[in-house]
Amino acid sequence: MNRETINLAAVLPTVALSVIGVLIMALGPFSKRGRPNRMGLLALLGVIAAAFALVPMMNPVNRGFWYSGLWVVDDYSAFFHATFLLIAGLTALGSMDYLRRQKMDHPEYYALLMFATAGMLTMAASEDLIVIFIGLEALSISTYVLAGFRRTDLKSNESAMKYFLLGSFASAFFLYGIALIFGATGSTNLAGIADGIRLIGEEPSGTSQIALVYLAAALMLIALCFKVAAAPFHVWTPDVYEGAPTPVTAFMSVGPKAAGFAVLLRVFVSAFGYPSLQDRWQAAIGIIAILTMTLGNIVATVQPNIKRMLAYSSIAHAGYVAVGLAAAAKQPDGAVSAALFYLLAYAATNLGAFAIVSVLGRSEDKLTNVSDYAGLARKRPVLAALLSLFLLSLAGVPGTAGFTAKFFIFRAAVDSGLYSLASVGALTTVVSFYFYLYVIVQMYMREPHEDFADVGVPATGALLLAVAAVATVYLGVWPNDVLNWSLEAARSLH
Repeated sequence: MNRETINLAAVLPTVALSVIGVLIMALGPFSKRGRPNRMGLLALLGVIAAAFALVPMMNPVNRGFWYSGLWVVDDYSAFFHATFLLIAGLTALGSMDYLRRQKMDHPEYYALLMFATAGMLTMAASEDLIVIFIGLEALSISTYVLAGFRRTDLKSNESAMKYFLLGSFASAFFLYGIALIFGATGSTNLAGIADGIRLIGEEPSGTSQIALVYLAAALMLIALCFKVAAAPFHVWTPDVYEGAPTPVTAFMSVGPKAAGFAVLLRVFVSAFGYPSLQDRWQAAIGIIAILTMTLGNIVATVQPNIKRMLAYSSIAHAGYVAVGLAAAAKQPDGAVSAALFYLLAYAATNLGAFAIVSVLGRSEDKLTNVSDYAGLARKRPVLAALLSLFLLSLAGVPGTAGFTAKFFIFRAAVDSGLYSLASVGALTTVVSFYFYLYVIVQMYMREPHEDFADVGVPATGALLLAVAAVATVYLGVWPNDVLNWSLEAARSLH
């Protein structure tokens, strides 16, 4: 039921982040350069405030549709709100010392992080394609700037320019898809689109309109596949990830990816659930998933740079989540639940891995080759053990979050009869062990090239690593609570 009244509690987390972003920009010029972490701590407080704002948002009286059906408060949006806030909080923790070391401690960095996160929250809670597009652009423009934040570095400038140009094309595809679906159904509201598609399918004269629906779905799928770095729309990913500052790369590898899948799942499961349309997008997403898993894992095996290796790893993991999206056509509850759990598990694990890459990269991220990690276990055994934990989780070793996430994704595929997707996923997982274990071999079985004497982990970085490690183990050993939550979130989609 649509509600016309304005309800601040329904949008309170998004408003909190936006206000903190504006406040950081206003206070930034008055912040002393000798105390660079002040704005970072303010951003962290903003994330914590937004997390507390989830409590009134999820009060039963605030659930449902608000602002004339543009905004929805349900378990699905709450799950993604919590995931995005975790990502933003860990990114802020990982950025404080990095920006100080790199002499890039500009307050606008944290403002952009707040605005990007507010955009992600908007994407997850929107029930209208226009509002989704606004959130998408808030996220995209912020990350374009963050990717080129190291302004004196040509690689960083190049990464920002590539991301901006290709991202602009993707936004145009999405906007054109909105125009076509409005022309076919007369609505941009997801429930209205679903009703319009059903009416078109029941009318004998609706052939031309259903063709517009197919084209609109294809255009939006292309745009969102770009955002989640799915093949063959992934070409920007390695260069952008390598050139961007490492904390930004960490954020981009999990935040926009999760936001893109939040929209994909809501739009395709809720709005494009008509049987004939459903069969077509299931087949298309299945092909994309196979391409993404295969290409990401195979190309990652030959990457000498660990940021590029993790970039192709990120592409591969997008393919695994896409398996869940394809399975959602037949098993919406179990498959969507598995996809949500996978996104949370991947976020915690990948942020932990990138945090260690950030610490070991030294000035201007110069030491990011896999060979630079030789002998790390002798000099920094704790860092080597943590990085091994994160890499093994990404590979899918039992007892870690990655294994549990992949198990439920593949089970959803099997339950939906998508045996080919489950088989390709299992085979490419075996391939991924090669490049993840290669890094571990370097750390434990090679003579050190570096003495790692200048490697220090600040308190903020230690907290990030602790949270990521605990989440990686907890989600691998005791996943039931989070799985039940993700299942409730999946059920709220329909």
